[in-house]
Amino acid sequence: MSSKLVFLLSLCLTAPLLRAADFKPNLGPDVPTIAVTCEDVSLVLRRSSQWTPARFDFRDEPMSTERSAYGTVFLFPEIGFIGTNHLENEPEELQSLSFIVDGEPIGNPGPELTGKTFRFLRDSRIRDFRLQNEWEIRNDRIYETVTITSAKDVPLKLVYPFMHAWKPSVSAYLAGSDPNPELSESGELHDGESIARKFFINAPVDWLAVYEPESGQFAVSRLLTFPEETSHSSKIWNVPGAYRKQYLTVFANQTVPKGFSGTWKMVTGFGQATSAEWKEKATTLAGLLLKDSESKL
Repeated sequence: MSSKLVFLLSLCLTAPLLRAADFKPNLGPDVPTIAVTCEDVSLVLRRSSQWTPARFDFRDEPMSTERSAYGTVFLFPEIGFIGTNHLENEPEELQSLSFIVDGEPIGNPGPELTGKTFRFLRDSRIRDFRLQNEWEIRNDRIYETVTITSAKDVPLKLVYPFMHAWKPSVSAYLAGSDPNPELSESGELHDGESIARKFFINAPVDWLAVYEPESGQFAVSRLLTFPEETSHSSKIWNVPGAYRKQYLTVFANQTVPKGFSGTWKMVTGFGQATSAEWKEKATTLAGLLLKDSESKL
């Protein structure tokens, strides 16, 4: 990725966000958060960020932080960001929300939901785009699906279909490319000035893993599907004290054509390991995530 684009991302992502805890979107239950637990994996949904995730937990340990946003964000020229938690320009217009536990729709969920499986369907509009998000928890994995449909030709600076705000205590990352091993990359993450607020990876890798030493746990996120006519890039932004934030970037300085409809899907799995063995275990899990997903197609 060019230094100019890195600078643009850094500049735009430091823009003030309106994160009022009492913000209420146009749809949704009258509770501030919904904590969903399915066996070893938990997901917190947050009303103030327009019913998008606020945190991922594994075995009762937070793997990510609530001090950021998840979901999908668009960056429009001359306007700025519109999407999850970016209320400084305009909020999304929610069209529908559906909460499903163990295959049963929940009409008015309370602050906690528990089951073996969970699905959350979210339909919204952002200007000339229809945005469909789905989060699903099953078999201790989180599946995320994003479908973007465009009614017009729309120039963009970028889109983030997926964002994961891993805890600021995350100490290392590992990224892999199945067809292009030369794109694989690993490194340490810390709060030192030499790497503060820097981006890492910036390449079209197939999966990305992080290690959290306080819990001795790791997470692996694998991109399963994406529109063939699009390109993508993954990155981690190291912001000490805030997060080690993972992004998938698409439509960088491109125009989304009228009539476009494309779907991206990602799965995130978790594991436990020492700092000496986590890379081997994460690589094994990355392979299993692909194998298990292919078997269900």
